[in-house]
Amino acid sequence: MLVLAAVPDVQFHKLRRAAGSRFSVAQVSTWDDVLAGIRGRPVELAVVDPLLSGHARSQEIERLRVLFPSLPLMLYTTLTPRTAGVLLALGQRGIQHAVFANYDDHPSRLREVLGQEEARSSSRQLLDQLADALAPLPSELRWVLEEALRSPGEVQTVGQVAVRARVDRRTCERWFTRVGLPSPRHFLSAARVLYAHRLLQDPGFTIEDVAKRLGYAQTKTLQLHARAYLGLTAGEMRLSLDSSEALARVVQCFLTPHQARASAS
Repeated sequence: MLVLAAVPDVQFHKLRRAAGSRFSVAQVSTWDDVLAGIRGRPVELAVVDPLLSGHARSQEIERLRVLFPSLPLMLYTTLTPRTAGVLLALGQRGIQHAVFANYDDHPSRLREVLGQEEARSSSRQLLDQLADALAPLPSELRWVLEEALRSPGEVQTVGQVAVRARVDRRTCERWFTRVGLPSPRHFLSAARVLYAHRLLQDPGFTIEDVAKRLGYAQTKTLQLHARAYLGLTAGEMRLSLDSSEALARVVQCFLTPHQARASAS
């Protein structure tokens, strides 16, 4: 899971140590870089300091909330009289988690808050939904698929899955058949569509932004996948489905083991 950290160096180093191997943490130093990072990288959580520019301000963070409402935001700042009013304003915007430098930013506290915010991410919700279906797979293959769900732009082909899981392609496909899942190709494509849907709920992303971020060579391929897995164009799914509806539709139609679907019908 990629965490974008718009914080000073001292806070960044504390955050990176606390994150360990569970999270990848990338630092940015300006609000323009925050926007570019969110649009161009698979960011699942942003940790931001209202003092990033040297002055206590809420405007840039409020703008992030407007442009990217599905992106969890965590505040990591210094508690001073200058930040009190800013924190109050951001709390009214629905930003609940704040950690204060040199006060409650012990590594265990930072890990706790990161974990709470991770639970709200779309990839985590999808992983939880598919946990039972993926459980019978070998651990090496399951880990690779979980990574594909977190960063679908980085794992796009069955060959990449097989190489990372250290099995050959045919073995990979046989495992999917054995547990009643569709082909690995369908699994990866459906995961990318769900990730695209999540991004398209945010007004800060265009369809072209999303296609590029997820590694589609052409936007029309995203459109074809959207129709195949959600029955809608990318523009239509932006307006017609919320995240829970899109997830339920894909899980029910494509990612639930065939045996379970048959027994339910």
